[in-house]
Parts: sequence; C-alpha cells; structure tokens
Amino acid sequence: MHVQDTAVEVRVPGSSLPLYTDGKRFVAMKPIVEHFGLDWSSQLAKLKGKSWTCMANFTMQLPGDTQRREVVGIDRRTLTMWLATLDENRVRADKRAELRAYQFEAADALDAYFHKGAAINPRATEHQINAAIFQARAQMELCQAAQGLIHPDHLEAKARVILARGMGENAELDEDRRPLYSKDFLKEKNLGEKRMKSIAGVFGKRCKAAYIERHGVEPGKYPLTLSNGQTRDVLAYTEADRDLLEQVWTDYYADPQLEVQA
Repeated sequence: MHVQDTAVEVRVPGSSLPLYTDGKRFVAMKPIVEHFGLDWSSQLAKLKGKSWTCMANFTMQLPGDTQRREVVGIDRRTLTMWLATLDENRVRADKRAELRAYQFEAADALDAYFHKGAAINPRATEHQINAAIFQARAQMELCQAAQGLIHPDHLEAKARVILARGMGENAELDEDRRPLYSKDFLKEKNLGEKRMKSIAGVFGKRCKAAYIERHGVEPGKYPLTLSNGQTRDVLAYTEADRDLLEQVWTDYYADPQLEVQA
C-alpha cells in the first residue's frame, strides 16, 4: 500500500468518467462504480475473480472527503477490460449512451487489432503518433540486433508484423514461416488442463529430438512473453514443422490408452 495525499484527476475527452489516480499506475475504482450506478460489492467480487485483474489498495483524499482514506485501485489495463464487459442494461439509464459509445469503440479496436494487425485511436494526438513511430523504430532495431540469436523465420515474421502495424496494414507472412509453438499446437487438441500439464514437457522434448533427427541441428529459440508478463526462451518451430509435431502426437499421444510415459 502507498499514500497519495490528494487525488490526481484525469480528464478523458468526450467522457464524464471520474478517474482519480494515484499519479502513477492505479485509478480509484469505487467512484467509477458509483458513476454507473452499479453495486460496489458485486463489481469488486467480479474483478477479483478475473485472471486479467491488477488491483492494489492505496490511501488518498478523494473530492468531497475531508481526510484521506483507503481506496481500491485498478490499473489502466484492468479498467479497459472491465468497462468493456459491463452490461449496459444494468448501469444508470443516463450513463448507458456513454458506456455504449465506449464499448462500440472498444469492439472496433479489438477487431482492428486481431484482424488488421493494428488499432489506431482516431483521437490520437501528434505526440502519441510520434511515440508509436518511435516505438516501432526501436523494435525494428532490436530485431536487427537479434540476428543470429533468434530463429530467422521468427525474426522475419516479427519484423513484418512491426512494420505492418506502423503502416496501419496487415502483415503479409509466408504461411510456412508463421511461428508455431508446441504449447499452442497442444491447445489445438482440446486437451484438459490436467492432461496438458502432464504431457507438455515430454512432448516438447520429443519434438526437439524429432527435429534434430530430421535436420541434424537443434531448433532455434525464441523469447516468448507469457500471460504473467514474464519472458522465457522457447523452442522455435514454424508451420513448416507442423507435420513433424503431428507425427510426434500420432506416435505417442493420439490414443491416451497407448500413451508412452517417459
């Protein structure tokens, strides 16, 4: 927990949403809940049950208060997701249009991100656009510096995505060069969580051995960012290696009754 003497209010253009922050990372959640006329306890419980929630308590003095008090804060990422999942029929009638407008824009942004490779805020300032360009340039320089360290097919795919995102276009990737991770391959098999955990490690080792037998060298590695924000190196396969992974699956795991344990 940390202490913030007074709330730092952030104004969002076109919105009356009360955003009172600690001046760093977190925004007070309860004023937003009250803004939409929602039940505080149920919304708090809802967010505590979500894997994407990032929450912390801090002490601050909100407008109208005579002294500091402990408040529950959520980070920007959590706020964005939470607002997108609110039921418009459960908020105050006079706030529904505001929520609908936000959710329509959020839906458009998600669609653009997943299907066009990038999402651009139509209200982005010149400073924000320049910052995005600078970030893309820095990422491309990192890709260039990583030559020889990362599997070349993965590196090329990453560079193409960065370049396309910066130009507001779809990335044009050679299908055979698309990254293919053994974990994602197993997810496609619709395994239960327990079985997934029991075979993932050995499956990866068997795929590596099969790759070495076919190519005479070990597969390259690629830094993969996990859902918890950590990054670790994983074996780098591509769609060109799918038949190899399929063969390992068929030989050892297609029939659970015949599964061979390492």
